[in-house]
This record gives sequence, C-alpha cells and structure tokens, in this order.
Amino acid sequence: MSKRYGQACPVAKSLELVGERWTLLIVRDLLDGKHRFQDLLASLEGIAPNLLSERLKLMEEHGLVTRRFYSDHPPRAEYVLTEKGRELGHVVGALAVWGSRHVHPGSALVHAQCGEPVKMRYYCPACQRRVPGTAVTMARRRRTARAAAAGRA
Repeated sequence: MSKRYGQACPVAKSLELVGERWTLLIVRDLLDGKHRFQDLLASLEGIAPNLLSERLKLMEEHGLVTRRFYSDHPPRAEYVLTEKGRELGHVVGALAVWGSRHVHPGSALVHAQCGEPVKMRYYCPACQRRVPGTAVTMARRRRTARAAAAGRA
C-alpha cells in the first residue's frame, strides 16, 4: 500500500488497499474468469509485466487472491479471488453502472438472462427492505455485548 490518506474512514482505508492503478481492473478480469498471468497481461493492455506481478503479490498479501502453481518448470501460476476479493465484485459492478451512465454510455451492466440494465440498490436486512441512498449514512458500528465482553477478556 503506497498511498496513505491518514483518515479513519472505510472509504479511505479501502482505497489504500485497492485504489492503486490497475488493481480493480485486475479484480474485474479475475471475476470474468481470467486466472493465468499471461491471460491477465493480455487483457490489461498497457500494464507492464512487473507492475502486474507487483499488484498480484500485494493482492495476495492482503488476502484478495490466492496463487496456485499449475506448472513447476517453468513455474507458472494462476490467481483466484478469495471470498474477500470476490466481495469487490459489488464495487466493480457499482463502478460499471456509474461509468455506463456518466463516462461510457455505449455500454451497460446487464442481467445475463434478459439483457436489461441492472441497478445497484441498498438493502437493510434488519428492516428487510430496500433503502434509498438519501437514507444511508456512514456511522461507526455499535459494539455488540459479545464484542464488548471479548474486549475485556
């Protein structure tokens, strides 16, 4: 992580991890089924091999991808998103929806079965309903009784 924002904010902390150039595009391509280094290199036109290697290593260190060797001589690896890494699919999807509306209107994130554009929505599992964006705010999580007891132990 090279960029540090010095802010106690989940957006800033997330950007410290995935905000480097190419990182979310690597996630996008891994979500799309590309797993081998050479496939990623070919799909990410303009990225230098050493930079792709550096990004994948950092992503592995932070638990976003796992590396599996499929050849020993020469050593060849494939990369697979972890559960933590797959959760970034929501971020990539939200960026795709926003980008298709505001900067690249020639494409859209669509439902594979019907071909119609999808929308990103907030949902509150406690209330079991959708929540408008105007009713969403950033707040610190409340500590549960279990978490408080664990903190004292």
